[in-house]
Amino acid sequence: MNRLLLAAYPEPYRSRQGEEVLACLSEAYPGRSWPPPREVAALMRAGVQARARAVVDDTARPWWLDGIHLTALVLAALALVPYLQDVWHWALHIDPGQNAIAFPFSGWYPWAQGPAGRTRLLPYGLLPLVCLIALLRGRAWIALPATTVMMYAGATFNSNTFFGDEGKSGLSYYGLGAPITAHDLVLSGSLCTACAVLALCRPGRLRRRSYRWLAPVVLAMFVAGSLHIISVSPAFQRGLFAIEATALIAAWVATAATGDHRWLIPVAAVAIVRTQAIVVRPDAFMQSFPDLVVLLLLITPLPALAITARRRQVQAPAE
Repeated sequence: MNRLLLAAYPEPYRSRQGEEVLACLSEAYPGRSWPPPREVAALMRAGVQARARAVVDDTARPWWLDGIHLTALVLAALALVPYLQDVWHWALHIDPGQNAIAFPFSGWYPWAQGPAGRTRLLPYGLLPLVCLIALLRGRAWIALPATTVMMYAGATFNSNTFFGDEGKSGLSYYGLGAPITAHDLVLSGSLCTACAVLALCRPGRLRRRSYRWLAPVVLAMFVAGSLHIISVSPAFQRGLFAIEATALIAAWVATAATGDHRWLIPVAAVAIVRTQAIVVRPDAFMQSFPDLVVLLLLITPLPALAITARRRQVQAPAE
């Protein structure tokens, strides 16, 4: 099990010092397959710091381009969240019946139509999924058309039947109580703008990530499709909050280790998208957390990351 902790470190580090770290853990904690929680947290933090330094040391691309790429990945994942169950069921030809989340089910075939639903050719969730996969592989020129269709589908959600009405007229993403539906063009517009910038800035310079990064996406689809966890349920809210809090902590650790601003860009983009959703539709606020807590969680990380980066830059010459 100790080898799982090494996944937090970049591959060159694992090749050079992986066996040494495993030997130290076995010597320090004999007979245990997993170190104490405090040691796990320390190893994970060191792994995030090592990955962050490796990213900053790679000068093949400017920091702002990497930041925009990260922003596009985060926004694509954000747009995919409401449709995890639908895409999973569509791909496996499963009819969820009464367990469909927030919208009537329309079957796999183009002529299939669920109760009170419209016939559709493809599920809307395929668009953010295609965008996410393309961005992981550094193919912004593939992601850009997908995001353009997302904007078109959102703008014509009352009249467009190509994607039916799956999720576009029902509940959608409710991270921290901020409802973002398919016809909210701020999310899809921001994603489209980021993809356009990436496509224009020589896509060959973009970082290409392994297909292994899709494993969490497949796991999320399986959980949503098998357990039928509705997006407004306490279990969904708490699980999503834990994931997002972990991501924010990782961004802070990376910024503190390098003094680089690239991780501030995706945090700012998500905060803007969510805050806009709450301001525009305050009546749809689900009260999954108190109002003040939500706003603090959205706004506080921005100055915190900026101050952390500035302090690291000041300390760097002294070191």
